[in-house]
Amino acid sequence: MDTNSPQLNALMRLVLPFSALILATACAPVPPRDAPAEAAGPDTMSTPLVIEDERPEPVRPKIELTEDILYKLLVAEFAGQEGQLGLAVGNYLELARSTRDPKVVERATRIAVYARDVVAATEAAQLWVELDPHNPDPHQVLAVMSLRDGDSERAMEHLQNILDHSRGDLDQKLLMIASLLSREQDKELVLSLMERLVGTRGDDPEALYALAHVTARLGELDRSEELLRKTLDLDPDNDNAGLSYITILQRQERTNDALTWLEGALSRRKDNDFNLRIAYARLLTDVKRFDEARRQFEILAEAAPNNTDVLYALGLLNLQGNRLEAAESNFQGLAETEEHGDDARYYLGRIAEEHKNYDRASVWYEGVQQGENYFDAQVRIGLLMAKQGRIEDARAHLKSVRSQGEKERAILTQAEGELLTEQDRYGEAMAVFDEALSRGYNADLLYARAMLAEKMDRLDILESDLREILTEEPEHAQALNALGYTLADRTDRYQEAYELIKRALELNPGDFYILDSMGWVLYRLGRLDEAADYLRRAIALRPDPEIAAHLGEVLWVRGDRDAARQIWDTALKATPDDAILRDVIKRFNP
Repeated sequence: MDTNSPQLNALMRLVLPFSALILATACAPVPPRDAPAEAAGPDTMSTPLVIEDERPEPVRPKIELTEDILYKLLVAEFAGQEGQLGLAVGNYLELARSTRDPKVVERATRIAVYARDVVAATEAAQLWVELDPHNPDPHQVLAVMSLRDGDSERAMEHLQNILDHSRGDLDQKLLMIASLLSREQDKELVLSLMERLVGTRGDDPEALYALAHVTARLGELDRSEELLRKTLDLDPDNDNAGLSYITILQRQERTNDALTWLEGALSRRKDNDFNLRIAYARLLTDVKRFDEARRQFEILAEAAPNNTDVLYALGLLNLQGNRLEAAESNFQGLAETEEHGDDARYYLGRIAEEHKNYDRASVWYEGVQQGENYFDAQVRIGLLMAKQGRIEDARAHLKSVRSQGEKERAILTQAEGELLTEQDRYGEAMAVFDEALSRGYNADLLYARAMLAEKMDRLDILESDLREILTEEPEHAQALNALGYTLADRTDRYQEAYELIKRALELNPGDFYILDSMGWVLYRLGRLDEAADYLRRAIALRPDPEIAAHLGEVLWVRGDRDAARQIWDTALKATPDDAILRDVIKRFNP
Protein backbone atom coordinates (compact mmCIF):
# COMPACT_ATOMS: atom_id res chain seq x y z
CA MET A 1 0.00 0.00 0.00
CA ASP A 2 1.43 3.46 -0.84
CA THR A 3 1.25 6.52 1.37
CA ASN A 4 -0.96 8.51 -0.96
CA SER A 5 -3.51 5.71 -1.31
CA PRO A 6 -7.19 6.36 -0.49
CA GLN A 7 -7.02 3.74 2.25
CA LEU A 8 -4.17 5.52 4.08
CA ASN A 9 -5.90 8.87 3.73
CA ALA A 10 -9.07 7.39 5.21
CA LEU A 11 -7.07 5.80 8.03
CA MET A 12 -5.39 9.10 8.83
CA ARG A 13 -8.77 10.87 8.96
CA LEU A 14 -9.98 8.23 11.39
CA VAL A 15 -7.08 8.19 13.81
CA LEU A 16 -5.75 11.74 13.57
CA PRO A 17 -8.18 14.08 15.37
CA PHE A 18 -5.18 15.71 17.07
CA SER A 19 -3.41 16.77 13.92
CA ALA A 20 -6.65 17.52 12.11
CA LEU A 21 -7.16 20.25 14.66
CA ILE A 22 -3.55 21.36 14.44
CA LEU A 23 -3.73 21.68 10.66
CA ALA A 24 -6.75 23.97 10.77
CA THR A 25 -4.66 27.09 10.05
CA ALA A 26 -1.43 27.76 8.23
CA CYS A 27 0.84 28.29 11.21
CA ALA A 28 -1.69 28.77 14.00
CA PRO A 29 -2.35 25.31 15.40
CA VAL A 30 -5.55 24.97 17.34
CA PRO A 31 -4.94 23.22 20.67
CA PRO A 32 -6.31 19.68 20.65
CA ARG A 33 -8.87 18.53 23.16
CA ASP A 34 -7.31 18.07 26.58
CA ALA A 35 -4.04 19.66 25.43
CA PRO A 36 -1.94 21.06 28.29
CA ALA A 37 -2.63 24.74 28.91
CA GLU A 38 0.99 25.72 28.41
CA ALA A 39 0.91 24.49 24.84
CA ALA A 40 -0.74 27.71 23.65
CA GLY A 41 0.48 31.19 24.33
CA PRO A 42 1.87 34.42 22.97
CA ASP A 43 4.78 32.72 21.26
CA THR A 44 2.58 30.56 19.08
CA MET A 45 3.15 31.54 15.45
CA SER A 46 0.06 32.38 13.50
CA THR A 47 -0.82 33.51 10.01
CA PRO A 48 -4.08 35.47 10.03
CA LEU A 49 -4.07 36.01 6.27
CA VAL A 50 -3.87 32.94 4.03
CA ILE A 51 -2.71 33.35 0.45
CA GLU A 52 -4.79 31.50 -2.09
CA ASP A 53 -2.32 29.17 -3.70
CA GLU A 54 -2.99 27.48 -7.03
CA ARG A 55 0.37 25.68 -7.08
CA PRO A 56 0.21 22.05 -8.18
CA GLU A 57 0.39 19.65 -5.28
CA PRO A 58 3.93 18.25 -4.82
CA VAL A 59 4.30 14.66 -5.93
CA ARG A 60 3.95 12.23 -3.05
CA PRO A 61 6.26 9.21 -3.14
CA LYS A 62 4.86 5.72 -3.36
CA ILE A 63 5.93 4.05 -0.14
CA GLU A 64 4.77 0.78 1.31
CA LEU A 65 2.75 1.23 4.48
CA THR A 66 4.89 -0.94 6.74
CA GLU A 67 4.12 -1.95 10.29
CA ASP A 68 6.88 0.41 11.46
CA ILE A 69 5.32 3.39 9.68
CA LEU A 70 1.84 2.57 10.95
CA TYR A 71 3.13 2.05 14.48
CA LYS A 72 4.94 5.40 14.55
CA LEU A 73 1.90 7.12 13.06
CA LEU A 74 -0.40 5.73 15.74
CA VAL A 75 2.06 6.44 18.55
CA ALA A 76 2.47 10.03 17.35
CA GLU A 77 -1.26 10.65 17.17
CA PHE A 78 -2.23 9.06 20.47
CA ALA A 79 0.72 10.78 22.18
CA GLY A 80 -0.56 14.08 20.86
CA GLN A 81 -4.06 13.38 22.17
CA GLU A 82 -2.62 12.62 25.59
CA GLY A 83 -0.57 15.82 25.61
CA GLN A 84 2.76 14.01 25.22
CA LEU A 85 3.97 16.45 22.59
CA GLY A 86 7.63 15.44 22.71
CA LEU A 87 6.77 11.85 21.83
CA ALA A 88 4.43 13.02 19.06
CA VAL A 89 7.07 15.32 17.58
CA GLY A 90 9.80 12.68 17.74
CA ASN A 91 7.76 10.07 15.90
CA TYR A 92 6.50 12.47 13.28
CA LEU A 93 10.00 13.79 12.67
CA GLU A 94 11.25 10.23 12.13
CA LEU A 95 8.39 9.62 9.70
CA ALA A 96 9.19 12.87 7.87
CA ARG A 97 12.84 11.84 7.44
CA SER A 98 12.09 8.30 6.31
CA THR A 99 9.10 8.87 4.02
CA ARG A 100 9.88 12.36 2.69
CA ASP A 101 6.16 12.53 2.02
CA PRO A 102 5.19 16.24 1.79
CA LYS A 103 1.97 15.69 3.76
CA VAL A 104 3.76 13.88 6.57
CA VAL A 105 6.53 16.51 6.59
CA GLU A 106 3.92 19.26 6.75
CA ARG A 107 2.21 17.57 9.68
CA ALA A 108 5.53 17.11 11.47
CA THR A 109 6.33 20.80 11.04
CA ARG A 110 3.03 21.99 12.39
CA ILE A 111 3.10 19.70 15.42
CA ALA A 112 6.68 20.77 16.20
CA VAL A 113 5.63 24.43 15.95
CA TYR A 114 2.69 23.74 18.24
CA ALA A 115 4.97 21.99 20.71
CA ARG A 116 7.45 24.91 20.50
CA ASP A 117 10.24 22.51 19.62
CA VAL A 118 12.43 24.96 17.71
CA VAL A 119 15.02 22.40 16.59
CA ALA A 120 12.46 19.92 15.30
CA ALA A 121 10.32 22.64 13.69
CA THR A 122 13.36 24.04 11.87
CA GLU A 123 14.45 20.64 10.57
CA ALA A 124 10.95 19.70 9.44
CA ALA A 125 10.31 23.09 7.81
CA GLN A 126 13.63 22.90 5.94
CA LEU A 127 12.66 19.48 4.60
CA TRP A 128 9.23 20.87 3.67
CA VAL A 129 10.89 23.71 1.70
CA GLU A 130 13.10 21.18 -0.07
CA LEU A 131 10.08 19.12 -1.14
CA ASP A 132 7.72 22.04 -1.87
CA PRO A 133 10.01 25.06 -2.40
CA HIS A 134 7.37 27.62 -3.36
CA ASN A 135 4.86 26.83 -0.63
CA PRO A 136 4.72 29.99 1.55
CA ASP A 137 3.88 28.13 4.78
CA PRO A 138 7.28 26.55 5.57
CA HIS A 139 8.99 29.80 4.56
CA GLN A 140 6.89 31.60 7.18
CA VAL A 141 8.01 29.13 9.84
CA LEU A 142 11.67 29.46 8.88
CA ALA A 143 11.42 33.26 8.64
CA VAL A 144 10.16 33.44 12.21
CA MET A 145 12.76 30.94 13.43
CA SER A 146 15.50 32.97 11.75
CA LEU A 147 14.21 36.17 13.28
CA ARG A 148 14.27 34.66 16.75
CA ASP A 149 17.83 33.49 16.13
CA GLY A 150 18.78 37.02 15.11
CA ASP A 151 19.57 35.92 11.54
CA SER A 152 17.87 38.73 9.65
CA GLU A 153 19.46 37.82 6.31
CA ARG A 154 18.11 34.28 6.39
CA ALA A 155 14.70 35.62 7.45
CA MET A 156 14.84 38.04 4.52
CA GLU A 157 15.54 35.20 2.08
CA HIS A 158 12.41 33.34 3.18
CA LEU A 159 10.20 36.43 3.12
CA GLN A 160 11.49 37.36 -0.34
CA ASN A 161 10.72 33.83 -1.52
CA ILE A 162 7.11 34.32 -0.40
CA LEU A 163 6.90 37.55 -2.38
CA ASP A 164 8.59 36.19 -5.48
CA HIS A 165 7.15 32.72 -5.85
CA SER A 166 3.84 32.22 -4.02
CA ARG A 167 0.68 32.98 -5.89
CA GLY A 168 -1.62 35.82 -4.94
CA ASP A 169 -1.78 39.57 -5.33
CA LEU A 170 1.14 41.62 -4.08
CA ASP A 171 -0.96 43.45 -1.50
CA GLN A 172 -2.27 40.13 -0.17
CA LYS A 173 1.23 38.70 0.18
CA LEU A 174 2.59 41.88 1.76
CA LEU A 175 -0.25 41.97 4.26
CA MET A 176 0.34 38.33 5.17
CA ILE A 177 4.02 39.11 5.80
CA ALA A 178 3.06 42.26 7.71
CA SER A 179 0.75 40.26 9.97
CA LEU A 180 3.44 37.63 10.50
CA LEU A 181 6.18 40.14 11.38
CA SER A 182 4.05 42.39 13.55
CA ARG A 183 3.69 39.60 16.12
CA GLU A 184 7.42 39.53 16.81
CA GLN A 185 9.02 41.31 19.77
CA ASP A 186 12.08 42.88 18.14
CA LYS A 187 10.44 46.06 16.86
CA GLU A 188 13.54 47.54 15.21
CA LEU A 189 14.42 44.32 13.37
CA VAL A 190 10.84 43.85 12.17
CA LEU A 191 10.65 47.40 10.83
CA SER A 192 14.04 47.01 9.17
CA LEU A 193 12.96 43.83 7.37
CA MET A 194 9.65 45.27 6.30
CA GLU A 195 11.27 48.45 5.00
CA ARG A 196 13.74 46.36 2.97
CA LEU A 197 10.90 44.34 1.48
CA VAL A 198 8.99 47.43 0.37
CA GLY A 199 12.07 49.58 -0.27
CA THR A 200 12.09 49.01 -4.00
CA ARG A 201 8.36 49.68 -4.13
CA GLY A 202 8.36 53.06 -2.38
CA ASP A 203 5.66 54.54 -4.63
CA ASP A 204 3.49 51.45 -4.57
CA PRO A 205 0.39 52.11 -2.41
CA GLU A 206 0.09 48.41 -1.61
CA ALA A 207 3.62 48.34 -0.22
CA LEU A 208 3.09 51.51 1.80
CA TYR A 209 -0.16 50.12 3.17
CA ALA A 210 1.52 46.89 4.27
CA LEU A 211 4.26 48.86 6.04
CA ALA A 212 1.60 51.03 7.71
CA HIS A 213 -0.04 47.83 8.94
CA VAL A 214 3.18 46.71 10.62
CA THR A 215 3.90 50.09 12.21
CA ALA A 216 0.37 50.26 13.57
CA ARG A 217 0.61 46.77 15.07
CA LEU A 218 3.90 47.78 16.71
CA GLY A 219 2.35 50.91 18.21
CA GLU A 220 4.13 53.38 15.91
CA LEU A 221 0.93 55.35 15.29
CA ASP A 222 2.50 58.56 13.96
CA ARG A 223 4.54 56.61 11.42
CA SER A 224 1.51 54.56 10.45
CA GLU A 225 -0.56 57.70 9.95
CA GLU A 226 2.12 59.21 7.71
CA LEU A 227 2.34 56.05 5.59
CA LEU A 228 -1.44 55.85 5.25
CA ARG A 229 -1.63 59.46 4.13
CA LYS A 230 0.96 58.71 1.44
CA THR A 231 -1.01 55.62 0.44
CA LEU A 232 -4.18 57.67 0.08
CA ASP A 233 -2.39 60.39 -1.88
CA LEU A 234 -1.36 57.71 -4.39
CA ASP A 235 -4.63 55.78 -4.29
CA PRO A 236 -7.51 57.97 -2.99
CA ASP A 237 -10.09 55.25 -3.60
CA ASN A 238 -8.32 52.66 -1.45
CA ASP A 239 -11.05 51.95 1.11
CA ASN A 240 -8.86 49.66 3.21
CA ALA A 241 -6.29 52.41 3.61
CA GLY A 242 -9.02 54.95 4.35
CA LEU A 243 -10.62 52.80 7.03
CA SER A 244 -7.20 52.08 8.56
CA TYR A 245 -6.44 55.80 8.55
CA ILE A 246 -9.55 56.74 10.51
CA THR A 247 -8.84 53.88 12.92
CA ILE A 248 -5.38 55.30 13.57
CA LEU A 249 -6.86 58.76 14.14
CA GLN A 250 -9.30 57.30 16.65
CA ARG A 251 -6.48 55.48 18.45
CA GLN A 252 -4.75 58.86 18.67
CA GLU A 253 -7.97 60.28 20.19
CA ARG A 254 -8.47 62.51 17.14
CA THR A 255 -12.08 61.62 16.42
CA ASN A 256 -12.90 65.07 15.06
CA ASP A 257 -10.03 64.78 12.57
CA ALA A 258 -11.38 61.38 11.50
CA LEU A 259 -14.83 62.86 10.95
CA THR A 260 -13.40 65.77 8.98
CA TRP A 261 -11.38 63.44 6.76
CA LEU A 262 -14.41 61.23 6.12
CA GLU A 263 -16.57 64.24 5.24
CA GLY A 264 -13.97 65.37 2.73
CA ALA A 265 -13.54 61.92 1.23
CA LEU A 266 -17.29 61.43 0.87
CA SER A 267 -17.71 64.83 -0.78
CA ARG A 268 -15.16 63.82 -3.42
CA ARG A 269 -16.73 60.43 -4.13
CA LYS A 270 -19.45 60.27 -6.75
CA ASP A 271 -20.23 56.63 -6.12
CA ASN A 272 -18.77 53.51 -4.49
CA ASP A 273 -18.74 55.21 -1.11
CA PHE A 274 -20.57 52.57 0.93
CA ASN A 275 -17.65 51.46 3.12
CA LEU A 276 -16.58 54.99 4.01
CA ARG A 277 -20.14 56.15 4.58
CA ILE A 278 -20.92 53.33 6.97
CA ALA A 279 -17.73 54.14 8.88
CA TYR A 280 -18.83 57.78 8.99
CA ALA A 281 -22.31 56.84 10.22
CA ARG A 282 -20.91 54.63 12.97
CA LEU A 283 -18.44 57.27 14.07
CA LEU A 284 -21.25 59.85 14.27
CA THR A 285 -23.13 57.38 16.46
CA ASP A 286 -20.08 56.94 18.70
CA VAL A 287 -19.91 60.70 19.34
CA LYS A 288 -23.70 60.82 19.94
CA ARG A 289 -24.52 62.94 16.89
CA PHE A 290 -27.56 60.75 16.46
CA ASP A 291 -29.60 62.82 13.99
CA GLU A 292 -26.67 63.09 11.59
CA ALA A 293 -25.91 59.39 12.01
CA ARG A 294 -29.52 58.52 11.25
CA ARG A 295 -29.39 60.55 8.02
CA GLN A 296 -26.26 58.69 6.92
CA PHE A 297 -27.86 55.31 7.63
CA GLU A 298 -30.93 56.41 5.66
CA ILE A 299 -28.65 57.10 2.67
CA LEU A 300 -27.03 53.70 3.16
CA ALA A 301 -30.43 52.00 3.37
CA GLU A 302 -31.44 53.56 0.05
CA ALA A 303 -28.24 52.25 -1.53
CA ALA A 304 -28.47 48.79 0.08
CA PRO A 305 -32.11 48.12 1.06
CA ASN A 306 -31.37 44.48 1.91
CA ASN A 307 -28.38 45.15 4.17
CA THR A 308 -29.62 43.93 7.55
CA ASP A 309 -26.84 45.60 9.54
CA VAL A 310 -27.74 48.99 8.09
CA LEU A 311 -31.47 48.48 8.71
CA TYR A 312 -30.80 47.38 12.29
CA ALA A 313 -28.63 50.42 13.01
CA LEU A 314 -31.27 52.67 11.46
CA GLY A 315 -33.95 51.07 13.61
CA LEU A 316 -31.96 51.67 16.78
CA LEU A 317 -31.34 55.31 15.84
CA ASN A 318 -35.01 55.87 15.05
CA LEU A 319 -35.87 54.29 18.39
CA GLN A 320 -33.33 56.49 20.17
CA GLY A 321 -34.90 59.57 18.56
CA ASN A 322 -38.40 58.40 19.60
CA ARG A 323 -39.36 57.95 15.94
CA LEU A 324 -41.37 54.90 16.86
CA GLU A 325 -43.26 54.46 13.59
CA ALA A 326 -40.07 54.52 11.53
CA ALA A 327 -38.30 52.22 13.99
CA GLU A 328 -41.22 49.80 13.88
CA SER A 329 -40.99 49.67 10.09
CA ASN A 330 -37.24 48.99 10.26
CA PHE A 331 -37.58 46.21 12.80
CA GLN A 332 -40.53 44.56 11.07
CA GLY A 333 -38.33 44.21 8.01
CA LEU A 334 -35.78 42.39 10.17
CA ALA A 335 -38.06 40.27 12.35
CA GLU A 336 -37.67 37.12 10.26
CA THR A 337 -33.98 37.48 9.42
CA GLU A 338 -31.36 35.20 10.88
CA GLU A 339 -28.89 37.96 11.75
CA HIS A 340 -31.13 40.33 13.71
CA GLY A 341 -34.48 38.56 14.05
CA ASP A 342 -34.42 38.10 17.82
CA ASP A 343 -33.24 41.65 18.47
CA ALA A 344 -35.84 43.06 16.07
CA ARG A 345 -38.65 41.14 17.80
CA TYR A 346 -37.45 42.42 21.17
CA TYR A 347 -37.56 46.05 20.06
CA LEU A 348 -40.92 45.55 18.38
CA GLY A 349 -42.11 44.36 21.78
CA ARG A 350 -40.73 47.51 23.41
CA ILE A 351 -42.53 49.68 20.83
CA ALA A 352 -45.81 47.82 21.32
CA GLU A 353 -45.40 48.17 25.09
CA GLU A 354 -44.82 51.92 24.66
CA HIS A 355 -48.16 52.04 22.80
CA LYS A 356 -49.72 50.09 25.70
CA ASN A 357 -50.57 47.22 23.34
CA TYR A 358 -49.59 44.62 25.90
CA ASP A 359 -50.94 41.56 24.08
CA ARG A 360 -48.94 42.37 20.97
CA ALA A 361 -45.87 43.21 23.04
CA SER A 362 -46.06 39.81 24.75
CA VAL A 363 -46.24 38.03 21.37
CA TRP A 364 -43.12 39.83 20.18
CA TYR A 365 -41.25 39.09 23.43
CA GLU A 366 -42.20 35.42 23.24
CA GLY A 367 -40.64 35.34 19.79
CA VAL A 368 -37.23 36.23 21.21
CA GLN A 369 -35.53 32.83 21.34
CA GLN A 370 -31.91 33.74 22.08
CA GLY A 371 -29.37 36.56 22.13
CA GLU A 372 -28.50 39.32 24.54
CA ASN A 373 -32.13 40.50 24.83
CA TYR A 374 -33.60 37.08 25.61
CA PHE A 375 -33.44 37.43 29.39
CA ASP A 376 -34.91 40.94 29.42
CA ALA A 377 -37.71 39.81 27.11
CA GLN A 378 -38.62 37.08 29.61
CA VAL A 379 -38.65 39.58 32.47
CA ARG A 380 -40.85 41.96 30.51
CA ILE A 381 -43.31 39.16 29.74
CA GLY A 382 -43.77 38.77 33.50
CA LEU A 383 -44.21 42.51 34.05
CA LEU A 384 -46.78 42.67 31.25
CA MET A 385 -48.76 39.85 32.88
CA ALA A 386 -48.86 41.97 36.02
CA LYS A 387 -50.07 45.04 34.09
CA GLN A 388 -52.90 42.89 32.77
CA GLY A 389 -53.88 41.95 36.32
CA ARG A 390 -52.39 38.44 36.22
CA ILE A 391 -50.21 38.92 39.28
CA GLU A 392 -49.76 35.32 40.32
CA ASP A 393 -49.14 34.22 36.74
CA ALA A 394 -46.52 36.94 36.51
CA ARG A 395 -44.80 35.80 39.69
CA ALA A 396 -44.85 32.17 38.53
CA HIS A 397 -43.38 33.19 35.18
CA LEU A 398 -40.55 35.16 36.78
CA LYS A 399 -39.72 32.22 39.02
CA SER A 400 -39.53 29.98 35.94
CA VAL A 401 -37.03 32.16 34.10
CA ARG A 402 -33.57 30.63 34.11
CA SER A 403 -30.95 33.06 35.35
CA GLN A 404 -27.21 33.04 34.90
CA GLY A 405 -25.35 34.55 37.79
CA GLU A 406 -26.17 36.82 40.68
CA LYS A 407 -26.94 39.84 38.51
CA GLU A 408 -29.79 38.16 36.66
CA ARG A 409 -31.15 36.65 39.88
CA ALA A 410 -31.25 40.16 41.37
CA ILE A 411 -33.11 41.48 38.32
CA LEU A 412 -35.79 38.78 38.73
CA THR A 413 -36.13 39.66 42.40
CA GLN A 414 -36.45 43.36 41.57
CA ALA A 415 -39.09 42.60 38.95
CA GLU A 416 -41.18 40.59 41.40
CA GLY A 417 -40.80 43.26 44.06
CA GLU A 418 -41.75 45.95 41.55
CA LEU A 419 -44.94 44.26 40.39
CA LEU A 420 -46.03 43.70 43.99
CA THR A 421 -45.24 47.32 44.83
CA GLU A 422 -47.36 48.55 41.93
CA GLN A 423 -50.26 46.57 43.41
CA ASP A 424 -49.66 48.26 46.81
CA ARG A 425 -48.73 44.88 48.27
CA TYR A 426 -45.85 46.48 50.12
CA GLY A 427 -45.48 43.87 52.83
CA GLU A 428 -45.13 41.04 50.32
CA ALA A 429 -42.67 43.05 48.25
CA MET A 430 -40.60 43.74 51.36
CA ALA A 431 -40.57 40.02 52.16
CA VAL A 432 -39.26 39.24 48.64
CA PHE A 433 -36.39 41.71 49.08
CA ASP A 434 -35.66 40.54 52.63
CA GLU A 435 -35.34 36.93 51.54
CA ALA A 436 -33.02 37.79 48.64
CA LEU A 437 -30.83 40.06 50.77
CA SER A 438 -30.49 37.41 53.46
CA ARG A 439 -28.16 35.67 50.99
CA GLY A 440 -25.68 38.54 50.99
CA TYR A 441 -24.90 42.09 49.91
CA ASN A 442 -26.39 43.35 46.65
CA ALA A 443 -26.42 47.07 45.92
CA ASP A 444 -29.29 46.90 43.41
CA LEU A 445 -31.57 45.02 45.81
CA LEU A 446 -30.70 47.28 48.72
CA TYR A 447 -31.52 50.30 46.58
CA ALA A 448 -34.83 48.75 45.46
CA ARG A 449 -35.76 47.93 49.08
CA ALA A 450 -34.85 51.48 50.12
CA MET A 451 -37.23 52.91 47.48
CA LEU A 452 -39.97 50.59 48.71
CA ALA A 453 -39.27 51.66 52.31
CA GLU A 454 -39.82 55.30 51.28
CA LYS A 455 -43.30 54.42 50.03
CA MET A 456 -43.97 52.69 53.35
CA ASP A 457 -42.74 55.73 55.34
CA ARG A 458 -39.99 53.55 56.78
CA LEU A 459 -37.21 56.11 56.45
CA ASP A 460 -35.16 54.16 58.96
CA ILE A 461 -34.93 51.21 56.53
CA LEU A 462 -34.28 53.56 53.61
CA GLU A 463 -31.40 55.30 55.35
CA SER A 464 -29.95 52.04 56.67
CA ASP A 465 -29.98 50.38 53.23
CA LEU A 466 -28.54 53.38 51.38
CA ARG A 467 -25.81 53.87 53.96
CA GLU A 468 -24.89 50.18 53.66
CA ILE A 469 -24.42 50.73 49.93
CA LEU A 470 -22.27 53.80 50.60
CA THR A 471 -20.15 51.88 53.10
CA GLU A 472 -19.36 49.31 50.40
CA GLU A 473 -19.35 51.74 47.46
CA PRO A 474 -18.65 55.32 48.63
CA GLU A 475 -18.97 56.70 45.09
CA HIS A 476 -22.37 55.18 44.36
CA ALA A 477 -23.95 58.33 42.91
CA GLN A 478 -27.49 56.89 42.87
CA ALA A 479 -27.40 56.07 46.58
CA LEU A 480 -25.88 59.47 47.45
CA ASN A 481 -28.59 61.24 45.48
CA ALA A 482 -31.47 59.15 46.82
CA LEU A 483 -30.42 59.60 50.44
CA GLY A 484 -29.73 63.31 49.95
CA TYR A 485 -33.05 63.95 48.22
CA THR A 486 -35.01 62.02 50.84
CA LEU A 487 -33.36 63.92 53.69
CA ALA A 488 -34.12 67.21 51.92
CA ASP A 489 -37.71 66.27 51.10
CA ARG A 490 -38.79 64.35 54.20
CA THR A 491 -36.65 65.77 57.05
CA ASP A 492 -35.07 69.03 58.13
CA ARG A 493 -31.49 67.68 57.79
CA TYR A 494 -30.87 70.03 54.87
CA GLN A 495 -27.16 70.64 55.24
CA GLU A 496 -26.45 66.92 55.46
CA ALA A 497 -28.64 66.39 52.40
CA TYR A 498 -26.77 69.12 50.52
CA GLU A 499 -23.38 67.47 51.15
CA LEU A 500 -24.64 64.11 49.90
CA ILE A 501 -26.16 65.57 46.73
CA LYS A 502 -23.07 67.69 46.11
CA ARG A 503 -20.94 64.52 46.13
CA ALA A 504 -23.37 62.81 43.76
CA LEU A 505 -23.27 65.78 41.37
CA GLU A 506 -19.48 65.78 41.34
CA LEU A 507 -19.62 62.16 40.23
CA ASN A 508 -22.38 62.66 37.60
CA PRO A 509 -22.58 66.37 36.73
CA GLY A 510 -24.97 65.87 33.81
CA ASP A 511 -27.56 63.68 35.56
CA PHE A 512 -30.93 65.46 35.50
CA TYR A 513 -32.18 63.59 38.56
CA ILE A 514 -29.23 64.82 40.61
CA LEU A 515 -29.61 68.35 39.22
CA ASP A 516 -33.24 68.24 40.33
CA SER A 517 -32.17 67.07 43.80
CA MET A 518 -29.63 69.90 44.07
CA GLY A 519 -32.28 72.42 43.08
CA TRP A 520 -34.65 71.00 45.68
CA VAL A 521 -32.18 71.03 48.56
CA LEU A 522 -31.10 74.58 47.69
CA TYR A 523 -34.78 75.55 47.81
CA ARG A 524 -35.04 74.00 51.26
CA LEU A 525 -31.98 76.00 52.28
CA GLY A 526 -33.62 79.20 51.03
CA ARG A 527 -31.18 79.72 48.15
CA LEU A 528 -33.94 80.31 45.61
CA ASP A 529 -31.99 81.80 42.69
CA GLU A 530 -29.48 78.93 42.74
CA ALA A 531 -32.32 76.44 43.11
CA ALA A 532 -34.12 77.80 40.05
CA ASP A 533 -30.91 77.63 38.01
CA TYR A 534 -30.31 73.93 38.78
CA LEU A 535 -33.95 73.05 38.18
CA ARG A 536 -33.95 74.81 34.80
CA ARG A 537 -30.86 72.82 33.84
CA ALA A 538 -32.60 69.62 34.91
CA ILE A 539 -35.83 70.27 32.98
CA ALA A 540 -33.84 71.21 29.86
CA LEU A 541 -32.33 67.72 29.95
CA ARG A 542 -35.58 65.93 30.79
CA PRO A 543 -39.09 67.51 30.78
CA ASP A 544 -40.13 65.42 33.79
CA PRO A 545 -43.36 66.36 35.63
CA GLU A 546 -41.74 66.14 39.08
CA ILE A 547 -38.96 68.50 38.01
CA ALA A 548 -41.64 70.83 36.59
CA ALA A 549 -43.47 70.67 39.92
CA HIS A 550 -40.29 71.60 41.79
CA LEU A 551 -39.32 74.43 39.42
CA GLY A 552 -42.82 75.88 39.47
CA GLU A 553 -42.85 75.85 43.28
CA VAL A 554 -39.47 77.61 43.49
CA LEU A 555 -40.55 80.25 40.96
CA TRP A 556 -43.87 80.78 42.78
CA VAL A 557 -42.20 81.21 46.17
CA ARG A 558 -39.66 83.56 44.57
CA GLY A 559 -42.56 85.70 43.33
CA ASP A 560 -42.52 84.80 39.64
CA ARG A 561 -46.01 83.34 39.52
CA ASP A 562 -46.64 83.75 35.80
CA ALA A 563 -43.48 81.77 35.02
CA ALA A 564 -44.55 79.12 37.54
CA ARG A 565 -48.00 78.76 35.92
CA GLN A 566 -46.39 78.48 32.49
CA ILE A 567 -44.08 75.68 33.67
CA TRP A 568 -46.96 73.82 35.31
CA ASP A 569 -49.36 74.24 32.37
CA THR A 570 -46.78 72.94 29.90
CA ALA A 571 -46.07 69.90 32.06
CA LEU A 572 -49.77 69.29 32.70
CA LYS A 573 -50.50 69.08 28.97
CA ALA A 574 -47.85 66.37 28.58
CA THR A 575 -48.70 64.45 31.78
CA PRO A 576 -52.23 65.39 32.90
CA ASP A 577 -52.52 62.55 35.43
CA ASP A 578 -49.26 63.07 37.34
CA ALA A 579 -50.16 63.14 41.04
CA ILE A 580 -47.11 65.12 42.23
CA LEU A 581 -47.70 67.84 39.64
CA ARG A 582 -51.41 68.13 40.40
CA ASP A 583 -50.75 68.27 44.12
CA VAL A 584 -48.31 71.18 43.92
CA ILE A 585 -50.60 73.10 41.56
CA LYS A 586 -53.47 72.60 43.96
CA ARG A 587 -51.41 73.78 46.93
CA PHE A 588 -50.16 77.00 45.35
CA ASN A 589 -52.78 77.80 42.72
CA PRO A 590 -56.10 76.32 43.84
